Order: sequence, then structure tokens, then C-alpha cells
Amino acid sequence: MPEDCIFCQIVDGEIPSRSVYEDEDVMAFLDANPLAPGHTLVIPKDHHETLGDLPEDAGAQVFETLHRLAPEIEAAVDADGSNVAFNNGEAAGQEVPHVHGHVIPRFEGDGGAPIHAIAGDRPDLSDEELDDIADAVAGRT
Repeated sequence: MPEDCIFCQIVDGEIPSRSVYEDEDVMAFLDANPLAPGHTLVIPKDHHETLGDLPEDAGAQVFETLHRLAPEIEAAVDADGSNVAFNNGEAAGQEVPHVHGHVIPRFEGDGGAPIHAIAGDRPDLSDEELDDIADAVAGRT
């Protein structure tokens, strides 16, 4: 684990957190700079920078925890819903280079936007371009 990773320091107990869940492999804690009451981060305890670096079994454990916690977080803060998302890589806004999923509670009239709003202007892609992209992705899996 990198010494300068704030999330690894939280896992090691070197930095305090407001933990809401912990097991052998995963930890969840309130975001120190929340976008909404109850904004929670779910991380693998082992250090992996991006989703591409995350082993499949660790990814399953993180998602299982997100799946279990999202409705509990919503209930705890009386939210109307939540956004569950990952910023994957610096270009996508990932500020801490340690995989982490966000559960951001949402409330009617909170002024927030759907996840589709984060990418800016939508590209104007032709059917051929969409087919090419689909083929390129499918060919890599």
C-alpha cells in the first residue's frame, strides 16, 4: 500500500473516519467533504487505483457492499433516492487514486442532476460510429 494514500491510511487506522461498515475486505465511511447528508464511500481495503486494477473478486465484494448499504444510507437520512457512482481515473474526476464507490443520497428538489449531466455535451455519433465502438469493446472482452 502506498504510504501517501489517504484511504490506505484510513484502513490502517492512521487517519480517523466515520466508519459505517467494515469487514475483512471492504470498508465504508462518510465522505469528509460530502455532497449530501449521508454521502458514503465504499472502498476495498487493499490498494487498487482504478477499476481496471481491481481484481474481479474484490470488485464483487465492493459492489455487494454498495448494494447492501445504499438503501440503508437512504433510510438513515430519509433520502428519496441516491446516486451510486465511481470516478475512474483522474480525467473522470477521481481525486484519490484508490478505487472508491460513492453513495450520494438524493432528495426531491435538491438541485442535483442525473448522472448523465456529468459528461458535458453529448457527442453526435452516427450509427456506424456506435457500431464500431460496440465492436471494439466486445472484441476486448
